[in-house]
Amino acid sequence: MISFLDFEKPIAELEMRIADLRATAGGSDLDIEAEIGKLEKKSAALLASTYGKLSPWQKTQVARHPQRPHFVDYIRLVFTDFVPLGGDRLYGEDAAIIGGFAKLDGRKVMVIGHEKGHDTASRIKHNFGMAKPEGYRKAIRLMEMASKFGLPVVTLVDTAGAFPGVEAEERGQAEAIARSTEACLALKVPMVAAIVGEGGSGGAVAIASANKVLMLEHAVYSVISPEGASSILWRTPDKAADAATAMKVTAQDLLSLNVIDGIVPEPVGGAHRDPTRTARALADALGREFSALDALAPADLLRQREERFLAIGAL
Repeated sequence: MISFLDFEKPIAELEMRIADLRATAGGSDLDIEAEIGKLEKKSAALLASTYGKLSPWQKTQVARHPQRPHFVDYIRLVFTDFVPLGGDRLYGEDAAIIGGFAKLDGRKVMVIGHEKGHDTASRIKHNFGMAKPEGYRKAIRLMEMASKFGLPVVTLVDTAGAFPGVEAEERGQAEAIARSTEACLALKVPMVAAIVGEGGSGGAVAIASANKVLMLEHAVYSVISPEGASSILWRTPDKAADAATAMKVTAQDLLSLNVIDGIVPEPVGGAHRDPTRTARALADALGREFSALDALAPADLLRQREERFLAIGAL
């Protein structure tokens, strides 16, 4: 059953009425299919109109939806023959970042991404997608391995940010993020990143400094969370909605600013309502980007990546 967000309350009420009518009709002679049909059309129209005019803050809520597909879902729905690779060979394993060999529509790739988890146990295991230094050092190891074997790199970004705990700082969190960003920029193979949920700060940039950066339609990408920005600017987290608007966190805003290169459409109502359809759209978008990058020599890939990021914000 779909969990409804606060702004979806009118839709939730219609869905409850439909469910009640179906329960009433069950086992009786009542013919209320016509009434149910009318309510279903009304619900679908309301869903479409609501999602057609989401505010940046509402998009942030959709990007954080507890049922939104995560890395493990895309591995199952987009890729085949996934072989996970663990450990950074320096400290240990970090379950917040998962990576390994896979195939994307028959193309051999290295896929790396954040995993948030779906329930309490898995969210704790994956640290809610907030990687520690060993997670980014693992990503570096896998990117360097991909470059050695000539494999394109796909990254799926979905994190509120890198883990800010004391132990992470003790093990060199800032240095690990910087080295991971450097590794992205130094790759001699094509790299495409996709922001599939939240893209938070350096924790996202560390595996998103790619030749092409895509975003799902209702994903968000920002230097700080709207709540964090609100706390800094207004000394309260209560103005997160205003902060989200001011920060230009949506895919549509970032495409207009040339921060990203393309938007992957989501089903009406968000990716969580139809993960399979979302995954197919993502796979098609990734395939198109790699097909366009195939013709570039390693030196051209490096130059294109460098020019792409230097051009952001240029007048």
